Amino acid sequence: MRIAYIQPIGGASGDMLLAALIDAGLPLDWLRTELVKLESPGYDIDSGQETRKEVRGTKLTVMVEDRTRYSPRYLIDTVRDSALPQVVKDRSCLVLDNLWRAEARVHGEPAESLELEELGSLDTLIDVVGFIAGLEWLGVERVYSAPLVMGASEPPRWSGGYSNPAPATLELVAMSGAPVAEDRDIFKGAGELTTPTGAALITSLAEFNRPSFSVDQVGVGLGTKDPETFPNVVRVWLGEAVAPAGFAPRQGNIVLLETNMDDVSGVVVGYAQERLFEMGALDVWYSPIQMKKNRPGVILSALLPAELEEAACELVLRETPTLGVRTRPVERYAAERKNVSMVSSMGVISVKVKFVGGRAISAAPEYEDCRRIALDTGVPLQEVQRRAQEEANHLLTG
Repeated sequence: MRIAYIQPIGGASGDMLLAALIDAGLPLDWLRTELVKLESPGYDIDSGQETRKEVRGTKLTVMVEDRTRYSPRYLIDTVRDSALPQVVKDRSCLVLDNLWRAEARVHGEPAESLELEELGSLDTLIDVVGFIAGLEWLGVERVYSAPLVMGASEPPRWSGGYSNPAPATLELVAMSGAPVAEDRDIFKGAGELTTPTGAALITSLAEFNRPSFSVDQVGVGLGTKDPETFPNVVRVWLGEAVAPAGFAPRQGNIVLLETNMDDVSGVVVGYAQERLFEMGALDVWYSPIQMKKNRPGVILSALLPAELEEAACELVLRETPTLGVRTRPVERYAAERKNVSMVSSMGVISVKVKFVGGRAISAAPEYEDCRRIALDTGVPLQEVQRRAQEEANHLLTG
């Protein structure tokens, strides 16, 4: 499986990320031809080799004649109505939709009320679609990233300006729970390093870790800044993931906790289950059993990391009437899973994707999102779930 790992050394913007792919081998002529499918004339793109603090890389220039600030709906409709491959359209709309929701949060309004608000100029569209199309040309199946480099937290530098990080950038970070690099003195005075478009691309497409893989290409994208203390560059590593040893990783250091109870109410058992999950249990369940003197009872079971064993036993002894808790070490095989946001025909839906042997084999739309759409639209819940399942299978599984 081919993967990309993003290293935002000195920040990340849409044009820097796209430049890194060009530096890694994405043909500029092919990119120009692909972007024509957007049917949005009035721009040109070019690239060249430059340096930032002795770091060589590619600088991308997007020259736009029309500086109109377009609404979120216009940008998304432009992508959806284009002749681009479906996977490029779907992922581009996901990025633009996340950017739209972040702007809505900043404005303190529902997303739909931003229909006439500014979101970005044509170069926003070029950066987003170009980067995603470039990943497809390079054969990238999964994207990973190091923590985002936000720059120094500073107040506005001029009257009417915004602080760094930009409000929309910070909202995208919060929406995704993305990790950010520590603040460092070298970033002071440099201003914005990660832009909203750069943040939208990375937080929408990438997982924040570095997997085991063999690197065979590195692309370096340059920003417009050239501070004295660090290079304003982003690197994209490309390579092949190391084949997994088996169909699913074997996990140890796990404890199974159990206790039998015949004098407990369902309320108490449910409360204990909630507390165990809050503590960090991997799974908690209870099963009906027949106990002495023909009394109906339950077994409360919990699967948890070994380091939580004592604390979990104390919680069960304190919160239930049981007099004893059994524990034993266990091992398990666990499929890799990833929660992604899918832009469906009905709206954004969170989907849990399961991987076995590095391949996505199933996708499960979240009930709460399907319920929300059913209530908002009046479409029966079962129909929403059926359509969401079909689209998730098409978009997210191999």
